[in-house]
Amino acid sequence: MDSRPMFDFPRPLRIEGLGLHLREWSDDDVADLVALYDDPEIDRWTPVVSPFDTEAALAYLAAAEQNSTELRAVQLAITTDGALPRGEILLFPGTADDRDVELAYGVGAAYRGRGLATRAVRLAVDFARRRVGGRRVVLCIEDGNAASEAVARATGFVLTDDDPVVRTAKGREVVLRTWNHHGVDGPRGG
Repeated sequence: MDSRPMFDFPRPLRIEGLGLHLREWSDDDVADLVALYDDPEIDRWTPVVSPFDTEAALAYLAAAEQNSTELRAVQLAITTDGALPRGEILLFPGTADDRDVELAYGVGAAYRGRGLATRAVRLAVDFARRRVGGRRVVLCIEDGNAASEAVARATGFVLTDDDPVVRTAKGREVVLRTWNHHGVDGPRGG
């Protein structure tokens, strides 16, 4: 399929499976979002502002709502109970090719090492293939981000020979490599 991805879904959007409940953010999540994103690893590997305080969280949630309303992206809290956010997964048009569905994610420091990113990516890939469309499902991972590369491999992504995506973020040049999903369709355990 070579069409552009479509981000038009009934709201509130919820994706469930693999012991996770992915849900839209709410204004009640401000303190939890600060706890998740005011973190050195999030700062290192993502374009999210740092320090990430209440003001940053409110702006972030407003942008997420606008992206959803304008059908440009989906940003979902990763939860295990439908309530407490433990991370986030995003689906949006590809950075290098807007015919792709790109995924990005972050997991709070207190919740790492529990397979949350792996399970959330599996659910998001399945959702993207069934409901979003697009040419490919991709991850764009910064060189040296071993944890994200491990998640990519564990979820059926392979490194492509696409030209690297180079951009400036937080005053430094960032080189992103594209990983394409080639795994089995549908969520798996793990």
